[in-house]
Amino acid sequence: MTHPAQSTQRITVVGDALIDELRDPHGSREFVGGAALNVAVGLALLGQDVTLVAMLGDDESAGRIRSYLDDYGVRLVESPSALGTSRAISDRTDGEPRYEFNEAAQHRSIRFDNATRAALDEADLVVVSCFPFDNAAQYAELVGAIARPEERVVVDGNPRAGMLADRAAFLENFEDFASRALLAKVGDEDAELLLGDSLDAFVARLSRDAEADTAPGFGPAILATAGREGATVHDGRLVVHAGIVELSGPVVDTMGAGDATLSAIVQHVAERGLPQTTIDWETALHEAMTIAAATVRHEGALLRKPAHDPVYPS
Repeated sequence: MTHPAQSTQRITVVGDALIDELRDPHGSREFVGGAALNVAVGLALLGQDVTLVAMLGDDESAGRIRSYLDDYGVRLVESPSALGTSRAISDRTDGEPRYEFNEAAQHRSIRFDNATRAALDEADLVVVSCFPFDNAAQYAELVGAIARPEERVVVDGNPRAGMLADRAAFLENFEDFASRALLAKVGDEDAELLLGDSLDAFVARLSRDAEADTAPGFGPAILATAGREGATVHDGRLVVHAGIVELSGPVVDTMGAGDATLSAIVQHVAERGLPQTTIDWETALHEAMTIAAATVRHEGALLRKPAHDPVYPS
């Protein structure tokens, strides 16, 4: 199948950058991470022109993050942190991971200064991931800083229990921001954490009345991810599902699956625009699930491309 030539877009990603500390029976290892950082680096690996807006402290961890982003060609617009750089501890010594976040992560914030506003104004697409939607002042600044969100904003709430100060406020502001966006991503864990309900229920809250819509584009497209159950797009009356893609080798670490999926979808939007038909969405989802499948076959959350070009649905 012949694909159109890649179109490099300017993409600004807003959200978190941190150190992921993984503890398991074999010891402790550290990775540069954060949902927004993972998406920014993933998009750079997929050939896009990327800027990350994130909070860093004045410490050794910040230096590691700066160096990592530089290695992948991601520009950084820093917001200062008096509490140091964010850190997430994933303790897997007893099986299921338990997450803890340091004080900096719990009080993360973005400074909407001239440099941040310029990065947002210049972007063809803006991706917001793991933003403190439960902070009213931060949310108001975010809304005020982004023009034409319905044309160019992709949002992934990415709530974390250890970082939530006000669950109800986070849900209210995320739903409001999603209603303004081109595309919103939600996961089954998000639905459980924010609603105590199913992913379908969360999608229903975020979607406009599908019965009134005759085509995609009458509200945000919703990308709903459900782990082993794959991903589904709800866009107007279109509902398109893709299962997980089987690749050779064992699944090693699912930590970066959601961020890789989002990176791949944003990449597709950057190259070809938001899909408008079932076939277009099937292609986009298959690309994303293939990249996610390659990513989970390595430790850490760095996006991985499959060794061979995926087979696209005809």
